[in-house]
Amino acid sequence: MRCGKAPGYTAGVMDNFAATMLTDLPPRIGDLVEVRSRRWLVDGVERPHHQSSLVSLACADDDAQGQTLEVYWEMELDRLILKQENWGALGAKGFDQPRRFGAFLHTLRWDSVTATDPNLFQAPFRAGIKIDAYQMEPLRKALRLARVNLFIADDTGLGKTIEAGLIARELLLRKKARTVVVAAPASVLEQWKMELEERFGLVFVILDRAYLSQMRRERGFSVNPWRTHQRFIVSHSLLIDPAYADPLRVRLGSMSPGSLLILDEAHHAAPSSGGRYGIETKFTRAIRDLGGRFEHRLFLSATPHNGHSNSFATLLELLDPYRFTRGVPVRGRRELDAVMVRRIKEDLRAVQGGFPQREVRRVAIERLPEDAPELVLSRLLDEYRGVREERLEGLPPRERAAAGLLMVGLQQRLLSSIEAFALSLKRHRRTVREQWERAAGGENGTELEPEPRAAFAAAGAEQFAAPPDADDERSELTEAEQEAAEEVEVAAINAAAESERAAAPAGALDAAGLWRREQALLDRMERVADAARGRPEAKTRELIRWIREHLCPDRPRWNDRRVLIFTENVVGTKRHLREMLQQAFAGTELAEERIATVDGQTTGANRKELQRRFNTDPARDPLRILVATDAAREGLNFQAHCTDLFHFDL
Repeated sequence: MRCGKAPGYTAGVMDNFAATMLTDLPPRIGDLVEVRSRRWLVDGVERPHHQSSLVSLACADDDAQGQTLEVYWEMELDRLILKQENWGALGAKGFDQPRRFGAFLHTLRWDSVTATDPNLFQAPFRAGIKIDAYQMEPLRKALRLARVNLFIADDTGLGKTIEAGLIARELLLRKKARTVVVAAPASVLEQWKMELEERFGLVFVILDRAYLSQMRRERGFSVNPWRTHQRFIVSHSLLIDPAYADPLRVRLGSMSPGSLLILDEAHHAAPSSGGRYGIETKFTRAIRDLGGRFEHRLFLSATPHNGHSNSFATLLELLDPYRFTRGVPVRGRRELDAVMVRRIKEDLRAVQGGFPQREVRRVAIERLPEDAPELVLSRLLDEYRGVREERLEGLPPRERAAAGLLMVGLQQRLLSSIEAFALSLKRHRRTVREQWERAAGGENGTELEPEPRAAFAAAGAEQFAAPPDADDERSELTEAEQEAAEEVEVAAINAAAESERAAAPAGALDAAGLWRREQALLDRMERVADAARGRPEAKTRELIRWIREHLCPDRPRWNDRRVLIFTENVVGTKRHLREMLQQAFAGTELAEERIATVDGQTTGANRKELQRRFNTDPARDPLRILVATDAAREGLNFQAHCTDLFHFDL
């Protein structure tokens, strides 16, 4: 008897069908077969029984799993051995032992239960890390919220990244989140990507200019980059750029279900002042608009409160606008506890220990002679500030405030280093003289109208008085570019101050007399600063003495101790400090490999290499001194073999 091919079947499929249908051989234990329109797993075969094999079957269909059936194989008309299902290898070994099968069954039950039970977690068991008990609290609190609007404000070093990763992993496992966006300072994007992938198995892509260009080349210029993946990491600065923010708004719509925003260093989104409503920055407005389009929001910051209650209330409103309102101070611990987790190391140390005690020591520079350059410049600068304020007393408030911030910036530079002060003083002296001469000659020092000129001066003054931090694009500029930017800032401030000189108060010297006094003080300060440049000042000498005593007591050999020296990103100080250290330890063993610098210009690969070297056993790497700016403040860990840190500017 032979069977022909039915119409509509391909030759290969029909040949296989015919072969399995017409074979007289019974199935083997473990085979998957189809009998009576159901799929069955062969549990046993006995033959012969009345010229036919008796086959014991267990149903494999979802609606009748475990039901049993015994058939005479050769008597079944629709018998079929499903060879292509590849169950043979699985069932050939027979059934598992009850203990093993019980473990598998309990695993299935655990997965099913934890998808709905907020008291049972999956993420900690799927993470490749050792988790401390206190790191489970944010996860517990997050799962009790209908929508995860949570502020993790743990102290530095307690593992906010791990806590955020646990929450993100748990939401993904429970199908509560599908799209995840991590917004972080530009300096820690690589750190976030590495930790989420290595510790939680979550693959993220960094959405930056390079990724946008790549997607446009591969998928066309009109592609929305936010639709090309489900998990992104993006820098704070790009969220205020319409080229990146507008496509994200399109991707999210008014509110995207299953979306999670993780905002690292969330305090950057807080308003910059403590007025009734606070002055919202571009970043504040961007988070207000974009954050509301995410179903879940997770804020991270070790410094959530900037000292102004209204600013803090605005930050909480960005997190949960239903509980908090800007301008309304947060009152009561209960409403804050619902959305915030805040622990500091001292509290956890008292409960479980494990955290080293930080000792903050003030190194006093005493018994300086009265003619020390630091003291002389400080007195002259204070006198100069008083004379200048007297001459500019009649200016409008905005211009007068900008001039005051310029003096604050000069004071900061003097506290940082004489080198930094000398560079800024020269720029200030040159630009203020140019503006005075223009005003005296009847020329307008700037083409801007008075109101825009005041705003430009105020912006320049704020930047001059606030050195760039890790999330400021200015930190990525070279020293030459920073000097050029500072030139523009100082010129803008002086242009506003000198363009509308007010008449001196009654009984005081006229404006020209005050101007001459200012120039005399500037001359004296410049002479003192130039004479002191290129030499270590008092605090530099004290730092070198400490390093010699604790790191290099047996010159020229170094011991295994390391030190981290932090300085704000002020033009001149970092370069001056490194030069002084190199000169002081030039004759020691491997001197050229003992000192390194990490700043905003240090690329990602070099940052990782410096972190690796500084965290390597000192017996295997000669690096001993690391000079760091704000670029190393966030996201880089240097504590593996270093317990000493100096804040040079303080």
